[in-house]
Amino acid sequence: MNDLITAMRTYVRVVEAGSFTAVAAELCTTQPTISRQVASLEQHLGTRLITRTTRALAVTEDGRVFYEHALRSLETLAEAEAAVGRRKGRPSGTLRLTVPVVFGRLHVVPRLALFAERYPDIRVDLIMNDAFSDLVEEAIDLAIRVGEITDPGLVAKRIGITRRVTVAAPAYLAKCGEPTCPGDLAAHDCIVYTRLVAGHRWSFTSPDGPVSVDVAGRFRVNNSEGVREGVIAGLGIGVVPIWAFRDEIETGRVKIILPAHRPMPLPMQAVYPSRRFVPLKVRAAIDYLRREFLQDARISGAG
Repeated sequence: MNDLITAMRTYVRVVEAGSFTAVAAELCTTQPTISRQVASLEQHLGTRLITRTTRALAVTEDGRVFYEHALRSLETLAEAEAAVGRRKGRPSGTLRLTVPVVFGRLHVVPRLALFAERYPDIRVDLIMNDAFSDLVEEAIDLAIRVGEITDPGLVAKRIGITRRVTVAAPAYLAKCGEPTCPGDLAAHDCIVYTRLVAGHRWSFTSPDGPVSVDVAGRFRVNNSEGVREGVIAGLGIGVVPIWAFRDEIETGRVKIILPAHRPMPLPMQAVYPSRRFVPLKVRAAIDYLRREFLQDARISGAG
């Protein structure tokens, strides 16, 4: 029975990842071992599940049918195991968590020690990346993302808010002057965050209503850490989440400008694959982070 369940789990991951090699790396084993597990499952079922070529894998019709049934069966098994776990009150297992780079460094990693103390049976595999990972393909349990989630295959729970500010270093402002309205930004070096779809178009709220301006500059970056450090170094003006700074604003290393024109705030979401069963370790992480963030005005939106 255990061998069959293991083979089913392996097969489901191969279908989701589309690669024997990727699953082998994920499970810390070898590609031939993964291939043998799938082959043994095919022999047990008496049918071909995957057609193998030198370049890709193709799931057969029987393979697609079995994948759907195997996925539901494994979720039911996990739910049954978790039901016992809930009675014991012991979330466990490896939690694969992905977070944006700066947010992870400043606000997630410092909170992991207390999380580990409260949940000693949970191991955390932290992936710090500004790119949006494919949660299913990369077997990620939980992601912290900024902005609206439109993928119907994902569930999003709001756990905070990202209030953004327009900032610059005093040295930059002394050299180039301080803009007094959003329109002035067109004449300044603005640090463009290229991962945003409209990275060069900045939108603000103001007493007179919404306003947008196209910006440009000599420094573009695809990483929030680069935007933050670029502002501090005086490379230009940036629109940055307030939580991206510890004490740089209070100490004057950077200055908030255009205070009457605020960049649109964005929700902070805990995101996980849309499945009927949510593992206890995921529930524990979401509840813990939500409680922690409520106590931080930079993330909760208070103040």
